[in-house]
Amino acid sequence: MNRKAPAQFAALLAAERLPASYRDFARRWIEPLADWLLTEVRRHGDAPLLVGVNGAQGTGKTTLCKFLRELLEPEIATVTLALDDFYLEHAARQRLAEQVHPLLATRGVPGTHDITLLQTTLEQLLAGTAASWPRFDKAADDRLPEAVWPRSEAPVALVLLEGWCIGCPPQPQALLEQPVNRLEAGEDGDGRWRRHVNAVLADQYAQVFAGLQRLIVLQAPSLAAVRRWRALQERKLAQREPGRTMDRARLHRFLQHYERLTNWCLAELPKRADYLLRLDERHQVAEVVLR
Repeated sequence: MNRKAPAQFAALLAAERLPASYRDFARRWIEPLADWLLTEVRRHGDAPLLVGVNGAQGTGKTTLCKFLRELLEPEIATVTLALDDFYLEHAARQRLAEQVHPLLATRGVPGTHDITLLQTTLEQLLAGTAASWPRFDKAADDRLPEAVWPRSEAPVALVLLEGWCIGCPPQPQALLEQPVNRLEAGEDGDGRWRRHVNAVLADQYAQVFAGLQRLIVLQAPSLAAVRRWRALQERKLAQREPGRTMDRARLHRFLQHYERLTNWCLAELPKRADYLLRLDERHQVAEVVLR
């Protein structure tokens, strides 16, 4: 594979506000992953390869995908889709909150995404036709206008679909009985919200995940680490956009929406991954497992 020039890596490091040391991280861990993906694409044949990238909040999956695309683009046409960009519009989630459960007003869990739009986008990209896909403004909590959506005109060889619950299987019903945190105990005492989330995960989301041909997993060492890393993301965002971020109390409540399935993914997805990167408490790669 043609390696990126130092200046090109430097531009990406600056854009992502990453320290210069991340270049060494990219050389050691991301370049071998890019080589593996290139081999898998060529082994797959002429049809585009759909690869899922899973990682809890703050693990670095979005940055990983940006570096992978930079490395792969000289060799193969690559598109990255973020599950976060496919959130339902604010008004649609408000209707869900009224009709199904109030907790569905908060974006994040299965059931708060436009899976039909995601399926249509994937079908177009995998068929080699032109496609556009949404962008979501998290600060405004709504989808951006179609006029600013990214678009791909030419056929692609690789589609990376990244998100915190990508590839996540539904939970056994027995695990839904007891709340896992204060949010569930206080606002979902009868379990209606978590059963709804699990049901759509077993249905619409499972249909999308069944199409994944490879799965990359960034495994956090613990839920506590996920909380720290997500809080760090919020602090970095506050530096760029003061006044448009969550305070500590709001962030704590927000993360409780994700807690159940984050723990489930940490337990279940490593054994389903084709390429597993285990992270340590310092946010470094401790081990790579290739299946």
